[in-house]
Amino acid sequence: MRIKVALGTVLGVITLAWLAVMPAGTGMQPLVDAQGAATGCWQLRQQALYLTGLWSIGLMALALVLALRLPWLERPLGGLDQVYRLHKWAGIGAALAAIAHWGAKESSGWIKALWGRAGKPVHEAVLPWFTDARGFAKDLGEWAFYLLLALVAVTLLTRLLAYRPWRLLHRAMPLLFLALALHTLALMPLAFWAAPLGLLMGTLLATGSLAALWSLAGRVGRARSHAGRIHAVRALGDGGPQAPIEVVCALPAHWPGHCAGQFAFVRFDRAEGQHPFTIASAPGSLGTSEAGEPLLRLVIKPLGDYTRTLGQRLRVGQRVDIEGPYGRFDGRGRPDRLQVWVAGGVGVTPFLALLEARQPGAAPAQACAQPAHLHYCTRDATRDPLLARLRPLCAQAQPPVRLSVHDAALGQRLTPQALEDLGGPLDLWFCGPQGLGDALAAHSRGPRVWRMHRESFALR
Repeated sequence: MRIKVALGTVLGVITLAWLAVMPAGTGMQPLVDAQGAATGCWQLRQQALYLTGLWSIGLMALALVLALRLPWLERPLGGLDQVYRLHKWAGIGAALAAIAHWGAKESSGWIKALWGRAGKPVHEAVLPWFTDARGFAKDLGEWAFYLLLALVAVTLLTRLLAYRPWRLLHRAMPLLFLALALHTLALMPLAFWAAPLGLLMGTLLATGSLAALWSLAGRVGRARSHAGRIHAVRALGDGGPQAPIEVVCALPAHWPGHCAGQFAFVRFDRAEGQHPFTIASAPGSLGTSEAGEPLLRLVIKPLGDYTRTLGQRLRVGQRVDIEGPYGRFDGRGRPDRLQVWVAGGVGVTPFLALLEARQPGAAPAQACAQPAHLHYCTRDATRDPLLARLRPLCAQAQPPVRLSVHDAALGQRLTPQALEDLGGPLDLWFCGPQGLGDALAAHSRGPRVWRMHRESFALR
């Protein structure tokens, strides 16, 4: 809902500012008059060209600002994962608006073929510095449009590219924005700049351009990055190729600390880049290293090309860069709602941290937390390496946490309908497979009194 409101607000403000400068009578006259001049068609084409262009560049500016990982955006949007969801949909919206903009531009040929050039408006005056750059700006915008569509398509079809080449291609987005910002500056009518629309678009273009330059300079997240080292690394369970690995990291003294349930961007290899991983330990639960460095734990499951090889490549003492912490997956809710936690597979990691924060002697960060019921979904409970840690943590948690294990090997699968039996309004916290999360989310939008919190690591 927050994402829809944010996108709707941006598009609504741009549309209202455009309506304020739209010539009176636009759309009131016939598309083709009695003399055969398509004056109405040409005017509608022109206004559609302006509005779709404003939408596209406005949403691109929003996407670039969101990509800066600004901490103050997390609270209103519900966490950095939701910031990135809005970033993704702003990018998709910008591409769709760009397609509509291109369609409005190409409609010129259809109108000419049907009714000729009669009634076509003359070019409006633009900023004097760009009077002679109209042709160049049009060509630049067209090529940037094609590249934008290609990059958005690659982003949506994630299986086309592995993470590393996708990351390198995605870094071209700020360059595309700068090209499209120049296209907008050179072609937006001079009359628009004297109206509130000019102030709005000037702000968006300036803010987006600064964000683009900041990103190109590699400054995103730099202030929240900390160079640490690997303190310990081991495979959990049977140590097989599918076994998760536990990585304990030692961080410098200026690490600001984290809250249970948060995540960080972690880089073990400069060539590979950063990946988001949940911090699977509560603040201070691991103590410090011999050198007094604060320790935190990551639990990483080999799910992709990158994570499958980490167990063989990571070594004690190796450098690790951690940016964060981020996220608001704190497992808290309203006192009048039942706390229900649902975890699947390695999605249990934020709940491990939340449970450690509820152990006797832990820091009183969870003092206002309520009792909870954790539903843990696993493929095979007898071979699950995390279940042995999960059971004692639940047994000793204060406030208490009841544990229900759903073992797929025994045909025990959690369904949204099973949560109906709990009765009453629910605060539902979920981290796990997308299919189960989608089913729970669809169910929570029905007539039930559910409030679902779901952290998404699909950051592309």
